[in-house]
Amino acid sequence: MTDTPAVRLTGLAYIPRWIGGVSCYITFGIGGLLSSLTILPLLRFWPGTELERIRRVQKTVHIMFRGFVYMLSWTGVIKVSPDNIARLASAKGRVVIVNHPTLVDVVVLISLMPNAGCIVKQGIWRNPFMRGVVACAGYIPNRGAELLLEDCRHVLKSGTNLIIFPEGTRTVLGTSINNFARGAANIALRTKTDLLPVVLRTDAPGLSKQEAWYQIPRRTIGMRVEVGETIDHIRYDAIAGGDAKMARQLTRDLEDYFKTNLEDDETT
Repeated sequence: MTDTPAVRLTGLAYIPRWIGGVSCYITFGIGGLLSSLTILPLLRFWPGTELERIRRVQKTVHIMFRGFVYMLSWTGVIKVSPDNIARLASAKGRVVIVNHPTLVDVVVLISLMPNAGCIVKQGIWRNPFMRGVVACAGYIPNRGAELLLEDCRHVLKSGTNLIIFPEGTRTVLGTSINNFARGAANIALRTKTDLLPVVLRTDAPGLSKQEAWYQIPRRTIGMRVEVGETIDHIRYDAIAGGDAKMARQLTRDLEDYFKTNLEDDETT
């Protein structure tokens, strides 16, 4: 990123940042628990079709996450700069492919997309602070391959965008991205869904896999959310060799796309 990095806080100057950042996470956890016991179930079971009820909850989660991102920005933990954000706002039924540099990536994405869903690992479903949120919003549990695929097909067909991190976990410090798994490509090809790539660029380390949630970064993390152009799944249908070969080719192309963009960014 070309912007000048924020000042690194040390000594007593870091204490307000740490208190503010930890307070954001505590507020987020308590808010998730309370909303899953009150407003989200009410919205989920308010009269209407199943799709209307889920959309209401997703819009509410979107607003809640926007509030959380605002708090993180106000306390100086992150600063989000969206680019080509209209592509996210207008997307419907797309597989949104995103790299994964920080702990708050999915929160930032959902704060920018009112109709977003995601695949949630089993640990989140057992988390009392988040279980009610993900259940009411119609997010997809990461279970067996065929059940997962059928859930994804149902969600995408409804017009909800599906956020997927092909890295599987947060990017290892010192690298541009982790190796991509083929799950995202398999889902896109087997559900016949176009993809929307989103590159998250950060200009300072922090909120990584190697750090605990309470290790608040001393330097504000500037995060640019760069939305690319839609990748048509149909361009891979002509590749001979069946689903497995198409998925491998699409995965390589996606990985090259993110590596090229992120490595070019590092040299500017």
